[in-house]
Amino acid sequence: MLGARGGWRALRRCASLPRAVRLRVREALGAREPADAVRVQGWVRSVRSQKEVLFLHINDGSSLESLQVVADPSLEKRDLTFGSAVEVQGKLVKSPHRMQNMELQAETIHVSFPLKMKERHPLEYVRQFPHLRCRNNTLGALLRIRSEATAGIHSFFQDNGYVHIHTPIITSNDCEGAGELFQIETSREAKESAEKTHFFNVPAFLTVSGQLHLEVMAGAFTHVFTFGPTFRAENSQSRRHLAEFYMVEAELSFTENLQDIMQVMEDLFKTVTSTVLSKCPCDVELFHKYIAPAQKGRLEQILKHKFMIISYSEAVEILKQAPQTFTFKPEWGCDLQTEHEKYLVKHCGEVPVFVVNYPYDLKPFYMRDNEDGPQHTVAAVDLLVPGVGELCGGSLREERLPFLESRLQRLGLTDAYQWYLDLRKFGSVPHGGFGMGFERYLQYILGVDNIKDVIPFPRFSHSCLL
Repeated sequence: MLGARGGWRALRRCASLPRAVRLRVREALGAREPADAVRVQGWVRSVRSQKEVLFLHINDGSSLESLQVVADPSLEKRDLTFGSAVEVQGKLVKSPHRMQNMELQAETIHVSFPLKMKERHPLEYVRQFPHLRCRNNTLGALLRIRSEATAGIHSFFQDNGYVHIHTPIITSNDCEGAGELFQIETSREAKESAEKTHFFNVPAFLTVSGQLHLEVMAGAFTHVFTFGPTFRAENSQSRRHLAEFYMVEAELSFTENLQDIMQVMEDLFKTVTSTVLSKCPCDVELFHKYIAPAQKGRLEQILKHKFMIISYSEAVEILKQAPQTFTFKPEWGCDLQTEHEKYLVKHCGEVPVFVVNYPYDLKPFYMRDNEDGPQHTVAAVDLLVPGVGELCGGSLREERLPFLESRLQRLGLTDAYQWYLDLRKFGSVPHGGFGMGFERYLQYILGVDNIKDVIPFPRFSHSCLL
């Protein structure tokens, strides 16, 4: 620790050196004119020492490309290694190298934090070092893409007149009805659990969805959305599941057609993806070159064409006629498993597919009854994408009070959801909405195999590092 502190003191002393303009690496690479006094701070990506010249490449996370530093060999220090945090001061000049615009001719190099880690490691390995893995090029590119995608999602909804709602993380509702919730209790309650007291006077949980709170707000603002963390206590370590992940959710009032919901899903996907491709070309290229070589072409084709639509009943028939044997036998009335979802996407030409009108008994109480027969369905939709399976899920909501009262009564939930019934009594309108898993979205557009590698600090069963 003393060495690190001493290094940072050296950084602060740089303020007494001749006045220099501080530039990010991205700014230095994009500069149009040379500059005499420049300082750049970052981490060393490579060191190459020759008899007459020392070459460094440094990066500060602002760009996938690193800045080349050219220095006199006398400036080389023993702790100047891969991963070291440095501040370099000198002149920004035109680079004779064809592949980059500018380079920095160093006059001083201060090493503030040495780190000795040169080897290239697979994503599975660096995942166990969440405090260091962000310095990896792949994770750095991922986090810049994640940042742009987040901004793109907010821009899409704001440009289309949606109001952003901060829905609560702590809730007394179980939106999905699956019972896979994290219950909240204070440390004192945990020790005195026999007393059965609650900080909130009622059992409280980490949210699995902001949907029900959005429905409250949709009664006043017509179009609303939220984007935040959600939690599922699934004892799963699969490549598709996390215990903590981010969800994009929207609710639309005065919506009577499932097609309207599907159109917003498709527009959101295409708009945000186009934004990411245009704003992060180098970062995306890293994934499409080294992680998923064919993904770029597939994405470009998907953005040009409408997504396909099939009914749940059609999906089951396709699965029954499939030449392969599934672990879970497809039957009408059973939920679609990941193996089924991936086959359906493959059968439809490796393009996103909307599956609509699911069995009534498969879905939560709030989904609108289609009043059809003999196979009873609700107005629900899932968006399936290649390699991932389900990306989005949505439905029309049951706005008719008698239908909702009847179903809640059968489920024994009338008292718990009296407030939800009140929404139907006082000015309810036809409405619907959907949710999209943000990490699964990133998985798909980048071609990343494991969802744990598209989030900064993955939480899953038996793992909560940091």
